[in-house]
Amino acid sequence: MKKTKALRADIVTIFPEVFPTYLETSILGRAQKAKLLEVKVHQLRKWTHDSRKTVDDKPYGGGPGMVMKVEPFHEALKSFKLRGKKTRVILTSAKGKIFTQADSKRLSKYDRLVFLCGRYEGVDERVASKLADEELSIGQYVLTGGELPALVMLDAVVRLRAGVLGKQASLDEESWSDGKTREYPQYTRPEKYLGWKVPPVLLGGDHKKIAEWRKKKMELGTSS
Repeated sequence: MKKTKALRADIVTIFPEVFPTYLETSILGRAQKAKLLEVKVHQLRKWTHDSRKTVDDKPYGGGPGMVMKVEPFHEALKSFKLRGKKTRVILTSAKGKIFTQADSKRLSKYDRLVFLCGRYEGVDERVASKLADEELSIGQYVLTGGELPALVMLDAVVRLRAGVLGKQASLDEESWSDGKTREYPQYTRPEKYLGWKVPPVLLGGDHKKIAEWRKKKMELGTSS
C-alpha cells in the first residue's frame, strides 16, 4: 500500500506564540503524530535587517495605521525554496476571496501550503500581486490579524486529507460536502430531556424513513 504523503504547512507571522496549543490538540495534533501533517511556524521578523526588526511602515499616500512591508515576506519565501505545482502560497486578507468548503477540497490536494499572516492596517499590495498565489478571507469582517484565518483554513484542509479522520465516510454527509447543503440534525441519549424530545422517526428503526427524513432536512437546511 502506498504511504500517504504528509502535508507540509508553513505559517509566517509576527506572533508565532499563538499557534502551538491549537496545533498540538485534537485532529491536527494527531495528524502530526501520525506523520500526515508537518507544520512549521516562522517568525517574520527573522527576515528583517535592522536592529528593531521592523516589518511595517507608513502607507504611501497617507492614511491611518501602518502597512506590512513586502521585503520580509519575499525573503521568507525565497528561503523556503518552493518548487513545483504542488505548493500554494496564501495571503490571509480581509479583502480576499471568501474561503469555502470547495477551497478546502482544492487545497487538500497540494503537498505544501504557505500561509502569510497580515497585521496592522494591511499588507503591501505587492505581497498579494507578486508573491502569493491567492488572497483568502474567512468572512466579511475584519480581525486584528491573519493568524486565526490561517488556523481555520489549515484545520478545514487537513481533515480532508486521507487517513486524518477515523471514518473518511463521515465526510460525505457533513455540511457543505457538496457545496450547498447542510448536514441533517443529529441526536443522542437521552431520548427526552427537559421536555425536549428526539424526533420519533429516528426511534422507529425504519432505515428507509430515517434516510428520507435526513435527506429532507439536508435539503431544507433546518433542525426543526
